Amino acid sequence: MDTTDSKITFDENGVCDHCKNFDENIAPNWKPQENRFDELEALAQKIRQSRSKHSDYDCILGLSGGADSSYMAYIAKEIMHLNPLVVVCDTGWNLNVAVENIEKIVKGLDLDMYTEVINWKEMSDLQLSFFKASISSCDAPQDQAIFASLYNYAVKHHIKYVLTGSNTSTEFIRPPVEWIYMNDVVMMKDIQRRFGTRKFKTYPICGMLKYKIYYQYILGMKRVYPLDYIVYDKAEAEKLLHEKFGWTRYENKHYENVFTRFFEGYYLPHKFGFDTRKNVLSNQILAGTMTREEALKILEQPPYDPEQMEQDKEYVAKKMGITAEEFDKIIAQENKTPEDYRNMMWVIKLGVAVSKLLGLEKRNLKV
Repeated sequence: MDTTDSKITFDENGVCDHCKNFDENIAPNWKPQENRFDELEALAQKIRQSRSKHSDYDCILGLSGGADSSYMAYIAKEIMHLNPLVVVCDTGWNLNVAVENIEKIVKGLDLDMYTEVINWKEMSDLQLSFFKASISSCDAPQDQAIFASLYNYAVKHHIKYVLTGSNTSTEFIRPPVEWIYMNDVVMMKDIQRRFGTRKFKTYPICGMLKYKIYYQYILGMKRVYPLDYIVYDKAEAEKLLHEKFGWTRYENKHYENVFTRFFEGYYLPHKFGFDTRKNVLSNQILAGTMTREEALKILEQPPYDPEQMEQDKEYVAKKMGITAEEFDKIIAQENKTPEDYRNMMWVIKLGVAVSKLLGLEKRNLKV
């Protein structure tokens, strides 16, 4: 990590606050080489016992086809012996490799699957609005659709437990909020009002207050993180997934989706100077699965093939209904931040502060 995270600080030895936070708050409580199967089984029993008479499933999980969610599905079925429903959100951007990986995991584990197909006209119009808003969070519409679909489905169908592939092993350093500012429904609606041409009719919405307070504390929905209970070596997990199911690895984290590949590989670094590989590689360094020297060598290379970048830019522009030239002009506009629009930043700041105060959040989240 470097000063493209504007809030980063360094001590007299050149050690940044992300690393100090890991040493002081994460490492003492983190046991990456210890399988906590007793705790995992206790959690599994709670999940099985929670099954509603209105549902055939004891939990749901979102599956993107990536390593984290795919391995989580394997753990849920084969280790925890749960009966999960796989929920897939089709935002119109998944690459064939993602679709094939999802099919392989679902078939190989004999799971049931529900696919939420997002209205393409609403999705593309909202994504174009975010680009016109000239902020760094242009993947927020897709992110919102995916998680809203998952949480709304769980509540509607009386399923209490939502399993997520998020985990300490690969995510204790998150992208700074200024890089990827997500799940602000107030900002999303304001941007669509200013730049969009459509109103939301079927697009799924679930704001932070709704899922963090109403869904969790009033309706009892619980998010759980199975990968935090096991030794999670991503390279070994990918090897297992490939050998058992024929699963295919992606070039980078989140690159199973052409929009996210373009957003993280071209738009963020080209327009704002933000390279999300830095926090991903920093995680791997602190987890002991990569050296700093190896990470720096990776960062010497572009996020992905420059020729593929240009093809993706043309493809994304065409799918949103504009020309590549029009897209270039939009991208070249003056950079903006969430502060230029109505937003819920104060709620996010309050939530982070309270979570840290109560010890619920030990990662170095800065807003």
